[in-house]
Amino acid sequence: MKPGLAKGTRDFTALEVARRRYIINILQKNFELFGFQPLETPSFENLSTLTGKYGEEGDRLIFKILNSGDYTSKVNQQDWEDKNHQKLTSQISDKALRYDLTVPFARFVAMNHNQLTFPFKRYQIQPVWRADRPQKGRFREFYQCDADVVGSESLLQEVDLVQLYLKSFAELGLSVTIHINNRKILSGLAEFAGIADKLIDFTVALDKLDKIGKEGVVKELLERGIAQESIDKLDFLFEQSDDALENLLQLKEKFAGNETGLKGVEELEFVITQSLNLGVDIQNLVFDITLARGLDYYTGAIFEVKADEVQMGSIGGGGRYDNLTEVFGVKNIPGIGISFGLDRIYLVIEELGLFPEEATSKVEYLFANFGGNETLEALKLIKQLREKGISAELYPESAKIGKQFTYAEKKGIKNLVFLGEEEIKDGNVTYKDLEAGEQKTVSLEEFLQS
Repeated sequence: MKPGLAKGTRDFTALEVARRRYIINILQKNFELFGFQPLETPSFENLSTLTGKYGEEGDRLIFKILNSGDYTSKVNQQDWEDKNHQKLTSQISDKALRYDLTVPFARFVAMNHNQLTFPFKRYQIQPVWRADRPQKGRFREFYQCDADVVGSESLLQEVDLVQLYLKSFAELGLSVTIHINNRKILSGLAEFAGIADKLIDFTVALDKLDKIGKEGVVKELLERGIAQESIDKLDFLFEQSDDALENLLQLKEKFAGNETGLKGVEELEFVITQSLNLGVDIQNLVFDITLARGLDYYTGAIFEVKADEVQMGSIGGGGRYDNLTEVFGVKNIPGIGISFGLDRIYLVIEELGLFPEEATSKVEYLFANFGGNETLEALKLIKQLREKGISAELYPESAKIGKQFTYAEKKGIKNLVFLGEEEIKDGNVTYKDLEAGEQKTVSLEEFLQS
């Protein structure tokens, strides 16, 4: 049988790896320009670290790792016969692949908070795994590129992260829109509609608006036990104007006496106003009152970034999570973070044809192999090129020159070098520019200086 890939995973060719590095290098440079320091955490965590942090739907997508050895030996026989997967899971698995980078980061902060200097700013670029249904732009193994700040309640952190988003995407050549909301506004809306006890059901359904539309959201709200009367009070959510500040003003009127909702409006108004004062185009920062983001740990601002020219879903997202370390026994460490979706960003840049020529990994020179003494002289020259930081290789066998040409063309090598007996005697080098089709013979010194 031919081997195959696990569903939702991919191999990456040399070209794809080079292009991914191009994106990562731009993000990493900007993370460090904004004062973030690198951190890496293990690919798997204790299952108890991850569960209960992402909501019911998120927990279902965590990849569990079977305990090593005879993992069935300690299973309760009755649970096995009843096929009670919830009870069985904890008996056969105590570890899992990380679902995101935020919860492992919160675990790290909780474990090391006495040694950290706050506010603590870190960035992390590593793969995560989710047992999701694969589709365009959605994979089971993918990279996240996160930047988080913990230990500060200042809303200037939100303003700074908006700048980080826009600067990074501008350097990648992408026009984007940052959708922004606040979980306190969502809590205020639930209170306004008389469904404060159904906040999670409300936000989970609302978060699917882009995928299932207004009718689908209304249907799910009803299925989750939310009365039609409450849904009718929230109908204005689906008919917002393009003016963010005007929409916030409308909310202030509806939130009269609603302390949580008004606090959310006040926070969001500050972030938007300060961003505009720093030159952000109002077209690039949109107050999206229906933006919910399904993760339970968000407590304040929430972000989602979408490419303007390609239909791809979000290519970035994040928000404030003031209570996340509390589940690990450490209180009063507020945090906020954003993530860049490397894989989706790649697909958007590829679809728009925006990868630059330098975002490739190509060999500069291939030396033709003539055998004998010529091979040794070629290797000496290749060594000198590599010491100058120029990529070069020797064709491994003394084969027909046509075969060596074909190899160079298929690999996209720029130049084919001929260092034969005559060139060695005269102290010259002959090379052919395979893209331009031009062949030159120059002195060895001139060649090394070119």
